[in-house]
Amino acid sequence: MARLPLHTLPAFRAVARAQNMRRAAEELHLTHSAVSQQIKLLEDQVGVPLFDRVGRGLVLNAAGAALQRAVEPALDALAEGLRLALATASGESQPLRLTVLPSFAQRWLLPRIVSWRERHPEIPLEVHASHQLVDLRREGFHAAVRAGSGRWRGLHADPLASSPLVVVAAPQRAARLAGVSPQQLAAEPLLGDAGSWARWLALSGARLAAKPVAEFNDFGLMLQATEQDLGIALTRELLAADALRAGRLVRLHEAALDEPASSTYWFAHPEELAGWPPLQALRAWLNDEMALSRRALAASAAA
Repeated sequence: MARLPLHTLPAFRAVARAQNMRRAAEELHLTHSAVSQQIKLLEDQVGVPLFDRVGRGLVLNAAGAALQRAVEPALDALAEGLRLALATASGESQPLRLTVLPSFAQRWLLPRIVSWRERHPEIPLEVHASHQLVDLRREGFHAAVRAGSGRWRGLHADPLASSPLVVVAAPQRAARLAGVSPQQLAAEPLLGDAGSWARWLALSGARLAAKPVAEFNDFGLMLQATEQDLGIALTRELLAADALRAGRLVRLHEAALDEPASSTYWFAHPEELAGWPPLQALRAWLNDEMALSRRALAASAAA
């Protein structure tokens, strides 16, 4: 088996991303000749070409693409290991970088940040909110809270909570709609995704065409609109939990649309960080706070 000259791998990754030797050299602060020599050394050692030359550019061939898939996570893991080692050696507290959906940050996480600081004042938490599925290793994040199936390549994921879709409204509208049928609810201004509404109505025994007056790319924005009484919303129960407990929102029907492929929140992180104490602390805190949320939600529903 060929032995990889490890010092050539950063150059290989840069060229594979840029598909241009000169741009990769500028990124690495090396000369074009130095990068070219490293790629030649790597190809000679592997024994096969890794790029196809197209005009003035380079395109990964099948062998190069296979090597890139292995090299990317390995280099990211080494970089993260070096950061952790330096932070440990210096005694400094490295910020724990967490990426989450904006709706989760706004409606659930931020109201509980004080609890995190009280429990772990020694671990600074850096929160990044984005709708994009961030590449944790490449972007330098330690963990993510994501909704979905829990299967993300190269990541370990632990379930945090299941959060089905429920129908909620502002108190004044809820008082008027108390006890009405799903068919009558469908006549109200609906906020949310048409397909989800159609599935919730079918689950409730009403096979109607749902025609929302507004759709949102973020549950947090939709819940703000609902609290302002712009309509009734089909939303994640977890995200509405604090507003339900505080009385800013009221649940209108007991039916809950639970779709396992999208209803579960997960704590995901690179596999190599599983034993890192700050990450273990964050996982334990999230699980404890989720349990408190579930108990508070159950108590408010019973009341």
